[in-house]
Amino acid sequence: MLENDLDLICKAATEAGKIAMRFYRNNPTHWEKGDGQGPVSEADLEIDKMLFKFLSTYRPNYGFLSEESEYNNDRFDLKDVFIIDPIDGTKNYVKGSSNFCSMISISSYGVPFATFVYQPLEKIFVYAIKGFGAYLINLKTEQKTQIFIPKLINVNIIGSGGTKGIPELHRNRIMNNLKSNTNRIFIGSAGIEAIMLALNKFQFIFHGRVTPWDHSPVNLIVEESGGLVLMARDLSLIHI
Repeated sequence: MLENDLDLICKAATEAGKIAMRFYRNNPTHWEKGDGQGPVSEADLEIDKMLFKFLSTYRPNYGFLSEESEYNNDRFDLKDVFIIDPIDGTKNYVKGSSNFCSMISISSYGVPFATFVYQPLEKIFVYAIKGFGAYLINLKTEQKTQIFIPKLINVNIIGSGGTKGIPELHRNRIMNNLKSNTNRIFIGSAGIEAIMLALNKFQFIFHGRVTPWDHSPVNLIVEESGGLVLMARDLSLIHI
């Protein structure tokens, strides 16, 4: 990815952050999507609209797949698709919590090759390019650092995630293991969890279900930082 491409998507993510902050300070209107999918806010929809216009102008031949969009025109498994989560952690956002961010990924045939996460309250920008590493930029200090996840050596294991979507029998056993062997903190935003992992504040992320907009960025950031990503498709392969 060329440097000007990185600058353009960084600009798109920070513009999303500005919109989020404008609504955040004024009690954003929100409503439930139904079917247990959680809330959506007016800020989600405005960011989604802005990103579609910005990114489709930037790359008109790319598909667009967003969690909150009327503009979706492609499946995530096709070539060259923008995958968007306008506000990741909307439930936190509408409650006034700081654990929310905006996420933009680019995939090719379902495989993410570039991803961008912006946390506007902290002005932290994390991005990863497949084969080129993962980086954190503190926009307050303009300091850029490459992210390396260290090996665990006699540490207190702290992490986050949830088991929603896992059958109840396995869910209970997994939760008991997490409680017994780790210090699990519920965050409610996959992007914030990725940032916490990048900052070495977390040692693991565990999710019971996978979505393109949440896990394209998490997957690539973790892999490009030197971490390990596993999909437990066959329960015989893991001990629960």
